[in-house]
Amino acid sequence: MASVFKIIPTTQQYDWGKIGLSSKVAQYAAACRLPGFALDENAPYAELWMGTHHSSPSRLASTHETLSSHLAAHPELIGARVVERFRDAGAAEGNLPFLFKVLAIEKALSIQTHPDKAMAERLHKERPDVYKDANHKPEMALALTPFQALCGFLPLPRIAEFLAAVPEFAALVPPAIVSQFYSAAASADPTGPQEKAALKDVFSAVMTADPALFRPQLEQLVARYEAGEEGCVLEVEREVKDLVIRLHGQFPGDIGVFCAFMLNHLTLEPGQAIFLAAGEPHAYVSGDIVECMATSDNVIRAGLTPKLRDVPNLVAGLTYNAAHASKHLVEPSAFDSAAHSTLYDPPIPEFSVVRTVLGVGEREAHPPVDGPSIAIVTEGRGEVNWGGSGEEEGGRLDVGEGEVFFVGAGQGIEVKTDGEGELVIHRAFVEAK
Repeated sequence: MASVFKIIPTTQQYDWGKIGLSSKVAQYAAACRLPGFALDENAPYAELWMGTHHSSPSRLASTHETLSSHLAAHPELIGARVVERFRDAGAAEGNLPFLFKVLAIEKALSIQTHPDKAMAERLHKERPDVYKDANHKPEMALALTPFQALCGFLPLPRIAEFLAAVPEFAALVPPAIVSQFYSAAASADPTGPQEKAALKDVFSAVMTADPALFRPQLEQLVARYEAGEEGCVLEVEREVKDLVIRLHGQFPGDIGVFCAFMLNHLTLEPGQAIFLAAGEPHAYVSGDIVECMATSDNVIRAGLTPKLRDVPNLVAGLTYNAAHASKHLVEPSAFDSAAHSTLYDPPIPEFSVVRTVLGVGEREAHPPVDGPSIAIVTEGRGEVNWGGSGEEEGGRLDVGEGEVFFVGAGQGIEVKTDGEGELVIHRAFVEAK
């Protein structure tokens, strides 16, 4: 039985996805000749899923058996320690504790958060039709192309500047709450309970504002920004003006547009990553990313969406940690002694991601990992080699752009280019730390 083998991912066509071959999802599906994939140049291609999630599971390329079924029959591929550590997540039944994705974003995703484990269990019990599992969903996004996102609350003084400078924004918040917030914004401890309570009051007031109040204010705001007349847009507003116009163009009359004045707006370059823990508000705005998350479908939405909004639970479930966007950046580190590989290791046990970039003629050895891995070739062509152990023989896989392969627990590999161009591989894995 091979410990390294190709698997077949699945594609998802949500309306926010990039169109046709402008989407990395479509590019990868076409490049690897994904079974059943027929390109429609006018259709959106939003996500590529790689994993064992029951709603869209990956399959073995050789047999078309689901990956979870194969892993359940061969638990040594997951590893005894990972099976035991993630037994509650179904590891003994062949389910991986992470889901690996590629996202291609043309239209902003919803203002959302993900519940922590305790909240997920409660929501699943109360509304299993909406919150379909009891797991949390921390996630990490790693840019493949320039990527924009709203991520976490702005520092309190910055939100205070917007309240003072943007009358349409301030009009949504009762004066007493604004006054209390100004005091909190001047505090030396922005993470204190009173400061968090003041931020919660502002955010709640905005997100629960009556449409009769906020829609005229939003129309006035967008008209002022689109006119762009000298003196009508203050300097502090210039950094969010284009974002407000973009979001309103995609979601006319949506309260979520006002989140531009409360959340960090950041742009990542390829190779940069952000981590989003439970209770952090966010919205992906544009770009292509590799995303890894704990296996869950739990999303609490409150704006920029035609889907169900659950404002009370979103407001109740946030941490109200206000900080600069850099707080969410994942600092990469060395992956063992590999010279061409970078490790992105967020502060949760379910997953880490390694990014390997090889130039022409280069090769890289990855040491054995005490858990399962899923890897995707995001650029170029090359080969994966591995040695045997015990009765198992070693082997080789030729891999190209868009192809996905699984690496079993305890199996070291070597990757190398085909000699004609750069090879880039993103690999998600889990170990029982």
